[in-house]
Amino acid sequence: MQKMYSMDVSLADFDEKVIAASHKQPVVIDFWAPWCAPCKSLKPILEKLAEEYAGKFLLVKVNADENQELSAKYGVRGIPAVKAMAGGKIVDEFTGALPENEVRAWLENIIPSPSEELRMAAVEMLEKGNPAGALGLLAQAHGLDPRNEWVRVDSAQILLDQGEAAEAQRLLDSLRDPDVLKEDRVLKLRARLKFVQAGSMGDSEASLKEAIAANGDDLESRLKFANLLISESRHAEGMDQLIEIVRKNRGFKDEIARKTLLDVFNLLGSQNELVAEYRRKLSSALY
Repeated sequence: MQKMYSMDVSLADFDEKVIAASHKQPVVIDFWAPWCAPCKSLKPILEKLAEEYAGKFLLVKVNADENQELSAKYGVRGIPAVKAMAGGKIVDEFTGALPENEVRAWLENIIPSPSEELRMAAVEMLEKGNPAGALGLLAQAHGLDPRNEWVRVDSAQILLDQGEAAEAQRLLDSLRDPDVLKEDRVLKLRARLKFVQAGSMGDSEASLKEAIAANGDDLESRLKFANLLISESRHAEGMDQLIEIVRKNRGFKDEIARKTLLDVFNLLGSQNELVAEYRRKLSSALY
């Protein structure tokens, strides 16, 4: 079956065909309208280059008149407006009809390097359930470009999934790019790693439960129990223990229960329903 390198999209399928797809390859979005003369000269150039590059990027065409919500969301003020998306974010753009040589030069800035292509192949391999193969491709990607820090992030995530917390920590500690360091995904990985390390301190769930049952004010055991629960993705149970610590002694170990709750919120993400629920519970416990 012949591969499609360009397609029309609308608001209804934008998330699937553009945002989700941009995590696997760059997506070039062409905002156009039927009445726009420059659009008519740019469109065949983009389509020709999409075929020529044969999958190094995906071209999607959005009728700006019929999809005004998308136009507004992505700040389209004049057309043709061409935007490049990678990893769910706009990474470059231009407005107006450019000649083919200038469009080609613009594309070269967003086409992934050989290292990045290997990284994307590793992501696909991981999605197919082959973490060992993915790590192998990531090792090759690192060899091609040791400066590609997203290769290290991907490797750290796989290693953490496999219980290799120390190696995952080493990779995350090696990151230097400020843009990578502040990414939500990296912050979540760091938070998750912290809980995995704290939850593997040697105390069993049974022994911690026994200690808490014997003395409800044993806040150290509660804290260890919370970390253990959260490291096993039992987030609500773990946060219940942290809330209880806040209620009993807010200042315990320099407010570690409150600070740990904030780490859980970072781990889960602001859109998670549990985060909203436990923010309210934390506020109630504090005030």
